[in-house]
Amino acid sequence: MTQLHVEAEGRASAAPEVLWALLADAESYCRWGPWSMACYESKGDESAGGVGAVRRLKLGRTTVVERVEEVDPPRRLVYCVVKGMPVRNYRAEVSITPTAEGARVHWSATWDRTLVGRLVQRQLRSLYPQAVQGLISAAEARGAAPGVATSHI
Repeated sequence: MTQLHVEAEGRASAAPEVLWALLADAESYCRWGPWSMACYESKGDESAGGVGAVRRLKLGRTTVVERVEEVDPPRRLVYCVVKGMPVRNYRAEVSITPTAEGARVHWSATWDRTLVGRLVQRQLRSLYPQAVQGLISAAEARGAAPGVATSHI
């Protein structure tokens, strides 16, 4: 089955480790992202946000449950949606790549192409750049000017 896709990226003057500290702590998401609530249902293998961690995020009236699948600090986080979104086989990856100026953040997701999945794609086209920009802004709050997030479909 063909996959739907959404992604956003941005450049930060913050160090990858600063970005990672925010990304790896789901409980901080409501401070820098569009979510009104973020917590852990269960902890991961070696840390709260480690492999196997189950996270609960609320956006508007929707509560999404995600499971962390892969963690490679401070470079990569992969998660899937367990429930709360009307999509099948949703898999997202956030990568943080060091640059001479700080880091590049890339957040992407794929899921099965369905009619409802296309509606979700429309919503995520605006959510992903917000999340990337929020992460960058929070990491840069300690001094540097914010980066710019862009969306790619």
